[in-house]
Amino acid sequence: MVAVAKQKLENERPVFPFTAIIGQEEMKLALILNVIDPRIGGVMIMGDRGTGKSTTIRAVADLLPAIKVVADDPFNSSGTDFELMSEPVKTAVENNEELNFDYKKVPMVDLPLGATEDRVCGTIDIEKALTEGVKAFEPGLLAKANRGILYVDEVNLLDDHLVDILLDSAASGWNTVEREGISIKHPARFVLVGSGNHEEGELRPQLLDRFGMHAEIRTVRDPETRVRVVEERSYFDQNPEECLKSNAEQLEILKKKITDAQELLPKVELDFGLRVKISQVCGSLDVDGLRGDIVTNRAAKAYAAYNGRSKVDVDDIEKIITLCLRHRLRKDPLESIDSGDKVSSTFEEVFK
Repeated sequence: MVAVAKQKLENERPVFPFTAIIGQEEMKLALILNVIDPRIGGVMIMGDRGTGKSTTIRAVADLLPAIKVVADDPFNSSGTDFELMSEPVKTAVENNEELNFDYKKVPMVDLPLGATEDRVCGTIDIEKALTEGVKAFEPGLLAKANRGILYVDEVNLLDDHLVDILLDSAASGWNTVEREGISIKHPARFVLVGSGNHEEGELRPQLLDRFGMHAEIRTVRDPETRVRVVEERSYFDQNPEECLKSNAEQLEILKKKITDAQELLPKVELDFGLRVKISQVCGSLDVDGLRGDIVTNRAAKAYAAYNGRSKVDVDDIEKIITLCLRHRLRKDPLESIDSGDKVSSTFEEVFK
């Protein structure tokens, strides 16, 4: 079974390698930190058209090692972690039943703009209801995205109600469905990634606040860098296998770095004094609620783990604090998002 799973993985369509993406360091860092600790709460990427947002997001999913899932389970259930098990799998484990396992790539689910609530959350299986006369649940995209990445392109054009559902599931790790006499709760722990460009409007501040991080990306202006970007893309389009081979070593190093960081993360410490200063920055910036404090703490720990350290220092916080707070300063929906200067200057005042 494992051999079949590996064969499936090898037959996948080639994905542009993450290490071949030039520039856009802010976006890459935000995605990597969310992969290390999904509890950060996802990332919103805003920037110009054609800057590689979708390419980078698909590339980061390809970085992750294959996951071990219970075979034929629509929720990608884990066989060991109760938080990542569907109810039938949990019951089987509690009854000491033998389970079959399979390996699959980390799910990368694209949410189309026209998706309905039923398609996202799941609904009653009409076919089974008509043919067998039983009430059965048909899983939606949230079930498919469990233990993976859920990507919404042009999230600022998505219905606010759907955005709310996605953010609720991303924060809690569970999806609850009440439909026509069916009541079901299943795991939905995923990294939520939204992207969009400013010309098509912004998300409402109260929705934006619920994204853990916010990355701003701009079109590269330097002519030499632009040429390098075009060359890398052309090389991949003409010969994807050669491009992947030339990046294989760097990809393996990065994969190992991410896996090591995930293992080290529970041991990373953040001193009380630094936590107080993070909250002082949030207070000085008049950030509503405590989400900013929580996300900054988590992101600082993930960044320290990514660099192989078990203790957070000031430089770690400085590196991630703008990503965590810049989108929480906007009180008026008509205001534009802070470029990060206000967060940086407040950080300097408090920490230095």
